[in-house]
Amino acid sequence: MASPLTRISGKFCRHLSRPWSIFQLGLRNQSSPSAFEQSSENEAGSGPMCPPLQSYSEEETMMKEAVKKFAQEQIAPFVSEMDENNKMDERVIKGLFEQGLMGIEIDPQYGGTGSSFFASILVIEELAKVDPSVAVLCDIQNTLINRLLSKLGNEAQKEHYLTRLSTDMVGSFCLSEAESGSDAFSLKTRAEKHKDYYIINGSKMWISNAEHAGVFLVMANVDPSVGYKGITCFIVDRDTEGLHIGKKENKLGLRASSTCPLNFDNVKVPEKNILGHVGHGYKYAIGMLNEGRIGIAAQMLGLAQGCFDQAVPYTRQRIQFQKRIFDFQSMQHQIAHVATQLEAARLLTYNAARLKEAGRPFIKEACMAKYFTAEVATLTTSKSIEWMGGVGFTKDYPVEKFYRDCKIGTIYEGTTNIQLTTIAKFIDQEYDQ
Repeated sequence: MASPLTRISGKFCRHLSRPWSIFQLGLRNQSSPSAFEQSSENEAGSGPMCPPLQSYSEEETMMKEAVKKFAQEQIAPFVSEMDENNKMDERVIKGLFEQGLMGIEIDPQYGGTGSSFFASILVIEELAKVDPSVAVLCDIQNTLINRLLSKLGNEAQKEHYLTRLSTDMVGSFCLSEAESGSDAFSLKTRAEKHKDYYIINGSKMWISNAEHAGVFLVMANVDPSVGYKGITCFIVDRDTEGLHIGKKENKLGLRASSTCPLNFDNVKVPEKNILGHVGHGYKYAIGMLNEGRIGIAAQMLGLAQGCFDQAVPYTRQRIQFQKRIFDFQSMQHQIAHVATQLEAARLLTYNAARLKEAGRPFIKEACMAKYFTAEVATLTTSKSIEWMGGVGFTKDYPVEKFYRDCKIGTIYEGTTNIQLTTIAKFIDQEYDQ
């Protein structure tokens, strides 16, 4: 696809059929605040009033609608086939790049959209309403890979990788191992120093995006004698000799999202490919996973809402005993209960995202959002199948896929029990004060 340059507010922006990225630059040049930052004087003029959490800036509103349209028109037709074939369609991946959805927060000088963290959360939510597998691809790219490189990369690394990540290259984050899951920092992958390079040996498991990734951010220990304080982050290109990508896992859900094991057999990585500082990898991983949990919350929220949006219309059309099944009071109470849970999940997720974006403490809130949205997704998808009866149990309707897809929400990027433990630690500290 051609990429004509469009001049906006004195700046050039690459236009790759990105319906909101161009407009976004114009808004930024006008110093438009986010909805969370906006305030208005009350009638008495006594001070600012914070807007509701579901208030969106003009940029966010346009982006939300554009992604919704893109997902319905260019992703929905492939969802069933991708799930059945256990493979992401290349046209979907290409479309994500063309829409600017794989470099949402990347600076425009590197080809990105230059938008906000909250924008990423809205994008993930909208994509998950149609296909959570696609949302996972976009989520990892934006909340982990791009953020790590933008925050920690030197200029050469940013120029080389961010320009590709925003336009045509998928990234993958490599932390988990066979004996290093919830206890992430017990990893065994080793990086041994030799002159101006390192030799990496070990293996990783459950690596999302591995099938399509062109670059991997790999956590390896350069000095096991100091424990997790030796963990360092390395940038490893896909074509590096000794890097072997294993067979895709045959999963219950998120089947179009590739999940593969990786083996490192004397993989030579130049010292210049260290991301950040030696021995600081554990800090980077903690920080990014805390932010990433908000992305998972957005996935589960979008998934639950997408399932709900499929089931409720069915209850309004299905006639039993001469009336809609929606009109039975017991059905209304169930639907109202789930709708309330969805609203609470959305507010938790948006609040965590707004706190993070405002530079305020957000870890407890991120854990709460991730935990609660996973529970709500489980409730919503299960109830939706029950409401639709026999057809809900078939692949003729998408609710059974949402049901399968949601289970991973209680497992990855911190299990439900890990989230609850972290929340409890914060509560304990608060009552010490």
